[in-house]
Amino acid sequence: MRLTDATWTDAAAVETDLALLPVGSTEQHGPHAPLGTDALAAEAVADAGADAFDGEVVVAPTVPIGVAEEHRHFPGTMWVREDTFRAYVRDAARSLAAHGWDRIVLVNGHGGNVDALAEIAATVSRHDDAYAVAFTWFDAVGEHSREMGHGGPLETALMRHVSPDLVREDRIEEARTGASDRWGEWVSGVNLAHDSASFTDNGVVGDPSDGDADRGEELLALAADALADLLYAVADRDLDGPDGR
Repeated sequence: MRLTDATWTDAAAVETDLALLPVGSTEQHGPHAPLGTDALAAEAVADAGADAFDGEVVVAPTVPIGVAEEHRHFPGTMWVREDTFRAYVRDAARSLAAHGWDRIVLVNGHGGNVDALAEIAATVSRHDDAYAVAFTWFDAVGEHSREMGHGGPLETALMRHVSPDLVREDRIEEARTGASDRWGEWVSGVNLAHDSASFTDNGVVGDPSDGDADRGEELLALAADALADLLYAVADRDLDGPDGR
């Protein structure tokens, strides 16, 4: 059940303790992909994972702004401080738990959110009356994960599948020619670049032309199946031990 589409009486009738909280970002994804790519991806994966799960699960509204200051040079990018993000997402999770949906998967679509979401999940599980884990869709698509860039083949493929009208197809070549082939500037295992503008002219990392809609359909199916598997594990987890609420 999507909370955005439900009434409070619909929500009251739900018999589950499982919830998905999609978390994305509003940030540049090159000249060809929308600023909302990460939020759209998180929402699409959450919906598909809920459909693939053989049981009832609540899907919360998507958190659209995340930890994205690394893209600050590109107009349209929005970001919040990590402390703000951690507090907001934690409170959102606690509000779900207050209604009995206290086994929560944070469904993430943005690399910059990963560390903060891991901390949030641990904090919720240790200190709140709930249990939470974080899931990042592009880490759960098998061998495809090796090609994750930024506005590159994976994100472009997924957008071409779930939101094709938002992909500027006439700018794919521009996106490809201005892209970097890797994230960051690395020396001795250290990334010297704090911001994406330091190493990519147009914000893209990877070749978006390698991501067509068919690949996007496969990526969504892989991510949905992985998320459904995680939901089964979260549903079955014994919370009477160290992870107890």
